[in-house]
Amino acid sequence: MTATVIGYTLAGLIAVAIVFIGARFLIAPKVAAAGYGVPADPGEPSVAAYLRVKGVRDIASGLFVVILMVAGTPHLLGWIILAACIIPVADAAIVAADGGPRSISLGVHGLTAVVMLVASALLLLA
Repeated sequence: MTATVIGYTLAGLIAVAIVFIGARFLIAPKVAAAGYGVPADPGEPSVAAYLRVKGVRDIASGLFVVILMVAGTPHLLGWIILAACIIPVADAAIVAADGGPRSISLGVHGLTAVVMLVASALLLLA
């Protein structure tokens, strides 16, 4: 496999995962918030609104990756994924700052950032 194929495969996995996560914030917000690492009560109207906002933005983020993949622009896809690495890094910091589980902060969000860095490197070096 070439670096581009591996990069595209990782990008595709990232896109599918983030669309799934976004959908989960819309369908099962309490479960999704707990999985994020900061439990929230969607019974509170303002909290429910923020959880829906996060869901829609996650779905859109995943679709941006899919669009770039379909367009066949590996370097641009690599730059976008590199820029988007700020999201899981910030998520890890937010979970840690709010006393969330270290396993989620580092294991979920930190690992996501690493996978995104690898994907972007493979696409940019191709």
